[in-house]
Amino acid sequence: MEPWEAARLLAVKALEHSRVESHVIRVLRGLNICGSRAIVVAIGKAAPAMASTALDCVEPEGGVIAVPRGYPSHRVQGLEVILGGHPLPDEGSLKAGEALLEWAEQARSRKLLLALISGGGSAAAEKPLAGITLEDLREAYRLLVNSGASIDEVNTVRKHLSLVKGGRLALHAQPARVVGVYVSDVPGDRLDVIASGPTVPDPTTFTDALAVLERWGLTGEMPRSIIEAIYKGVKGLIPDTPKPGVIPEERLVNTLAAANIDVLRGIAREARELGYRSMILTSMLDGEASEVARFLAGIAVDALNRGVPIEPPAVILAGGEATVRVAGKGGIGGRNLELALAAALAAYRLAGPEARVAFASVDTDGIDGNSPAAGGYAWPALISEAIERGLKPWIYLARHDAYTILKELGTIIETGPTGSNLNSVTVAVVDSPQRGS
Repeated sequence: MEPWEAARLLAVKALEHSRVESHVIRVLRGLNICGSRAIVVAIGKAAPAMASTALDCVEPEGGVIAVPRGYPSHRVQGLEVILGGHPLPDEGSLKAGEALLEWAEQARSRKLLLALISGGGSAAAEKPLAGITLEDLREAYRLLVNSGASIDEVNTVRKHLSLVKGGRLALHAQPARVVGVYVSDVPGDRLDVIASGPTVPDPTTFTDALAVLERWGLTGEMPRSIIEAIYKGVKGLIPDTPKPGVIPEERLVNTLAAANIDVLRGIAREARELGYRSMILTSMLDGEASEVARFLAGIAVDALNRGVPIEPPAVILAGGEATVRVAGKGGIGGRNLELALAAALAAYRLAGPEARVAFASVDTDGIDGNSPAAGGYAWPALISEAIERGLKPWIYLARHDAYTILKELGTIIETGPTGSNLNSVTVAVVDSPQRGS
């Protein structure tokens, strides 16, 4: 099997290993709530799958599923389904935010609110602070997403513009018992960051949110209503998000059901079955996609040439969430397409077109950035082919247009939305001369 074939195969397997149902039911059984009656709310890209699984455990007394538009949104018995925007909120997001708060209020007298939270929920369900219009909120989201800020920084700001996020949903349900079950799409798996932590007490403050805007040079670009809300919060004129300890422990439980590391472990097993040594480098990959790519390419070439950090034939795995800072309009692509292309280009420069390494990177939700692809794969010889055809990979990378060139080269991975979201997975395959001969 050629390195690129193995890289593509393992990337597709990553999408299969991202299913969340078995993880969710295991956690629910461990919480001893099976058989209980509950208001059920689910938010994010995996919301329908999580809700369907939960209904095998609890008896719903009503609730709502808020799903990003374009992702699987099948009906679940007894629960309303509302489609919201992604990556920018829309009118559906506001409708979903209102419904969440209404059902949380219903839970006050019905004793139990079960909240099932997954990535994509920040935009799919929203109710902004008073004075912030949907138009201004959309612009704030757009600026944050394109700034290059990490997801925890982005969600620090989002939490402080919302009546749903940063633990406010749980606070609104008091004195009900609130159980939050999360599947992670963020590096480090911090519950308060996943979908901006609607049931998780928030350790960040308005001052932290302002610092993010200042760090990324956004204070002058944000709509006036956004800046005014942040400054009011800093001055104490708006209540901050609820902090740890505000809700008694006996009335609030939040737990992680599945994360990127679960996918990586599954792929490591698959790689060993194919005859490769395997190592998981990290599940907390972070940083600009092009810079992360050069780092991973260096590791792969070292393994190829020197047998460190692992002897070939080997598969090196990394998961997490790289970022892409887009200046101007940008092209078609996403962090995974860009990472795969940039890593192959870096390996081409380090070791030449014959180097038997290959890279694949996918987003487990099935959609990478503004492209229709889950991700893509590339290797040094492909870079050579592109150059011979007059395609210049470095130019496509500079304009964040990796999808266009990889589509032309026939190396995109396109599955459509998966109904899950356990962050991104990058596979580096390092072959040995013996296997290639």
